[in-house]
Amino acid sequence: MTNQSTNPAFTQMSVEELAKRLATPEGLQLVDVREPQEVAIANISGFTNLPLSEYAAWSEQVQARFDPQAETIVLCHHGMRSAQMCQWLASQGFTNIKNVEGGIEAYAVLVDSSIPRY
Repeated sequence: MTNQSTNPAFTQMSVEELAKRLATPEGLQLVDVREPQEVAIANISGFTNLPLSEYAAWSEQVQARFDPQAETIVLCHHGMRSAQMCQWLASQGFTNIKNVEGGIEAYAVLVDSSIPRY
């Protein structure tokens, strides 16, 4: 019997790995689940903003807007809300989901210091 915790519905991705993937973004689906006012302060270009607080407004469109088989990278401020989104995407049949560990905060600290921190 295999332990489910060793085979999660999604994997963690470091901000350094994210920077490498963004260098060749073909085939990537990028989702930022922060609030619009947070995205206005700090963002990484190419991400689609789907605020978790507005779930009812966008949840029905996810299957039409995104490919469940494509590599899907989810970002938030520190990695907690994006982990919730990753779990939900997995429940919707998405198979290649990555949560950005530490979120945009870690990205600003470790990768791109020009991104404002808040």
